[in-house]
Amino acid sequence: MYGLGIIIFLLLIFFFMAIKVLNEYERGVIFRLGRVIDHKGPGLIILIPVIDRMVRVSLRTVAMDVPPQDVITRDNVSVKVNAVIYFRVMDPTKAVIEVENYLYATSQLAQTTLRSVCGESELDELLAEREKINVQLQEILDRHTDPWGVKVSMVEVKHIDLPSEMQRAIARQAEAERERRAKVIAAEGEFQAATRLQEAATIIAKEPIALQLRFLQTLAEVATEKNSTTIFPVPIDLLTPFLKKSEKA
Repeated sequence: MYGLGIIIFLLLIFFFMAIKVLNEYERGVIFRLGRVIDHKGPGLIILIPVIDRMVRVSLRTVAMDVPPQDVITRDNVSVKVNAVIYFRVMDPTKAVIEVENYLYATSQLAQTTLRSVCGESELDELLAEREKINVQLQEILDRHTDPWGVKVSMVEVKHIDLPSEMQRAIARQAEAERERRAKVIAAEGEFQAATRLQEAATIIAKEPIALQLRFLQTLAEVATEKNSTTIFPVPIDLLTPFLKKSEKA
């Protein structure tokens, strides 16, 4: 009876060591006597105890933060840049046998690549062409992680920390740019106004009666004002008929 209990206990241990269950997003890389035979999953996996060993690998997308890196740009400006990378395992077997720890290796590669790419760019490019930097980082990381069975799908530069003196210089530059635009707009308005006045003067010179109409319009506008006394010049053309009649008399 005692021997039967030991056999049952050993069978239970054998059962729990042989039966493995993998989730939908997991794969198991099977080593048999140290040699990779295949990767299996998801679902129920049966192993040979002592002979087989399984390494679980997740196929879900990993969002990894890249710590801030000290970067000196091509125009000799010291900045701190951090980013986030999105990647996933495409080949579980390569992710296990080609690199010791693909998470750590991808993180270190992302840090060095971030410093390298940002160091080859000028500060204006980092600030204005961030999408271009993201694409360049993604292509380089994906090319280097492909032998590990890892696919880098996206890289995003999160924050660029500038020195305080550089922030003040950029603020002054932006203010000067706004002032320049304001002066250009004002000069353009003056030019358009002068052009319209020239056209109006040309029309009035061709039609003298237009000047009188403009004078009467101005007079009507002045009359609406609450002034006690209004002094205005009378065009000599209005008095010409009376002067002629006086001369005939």
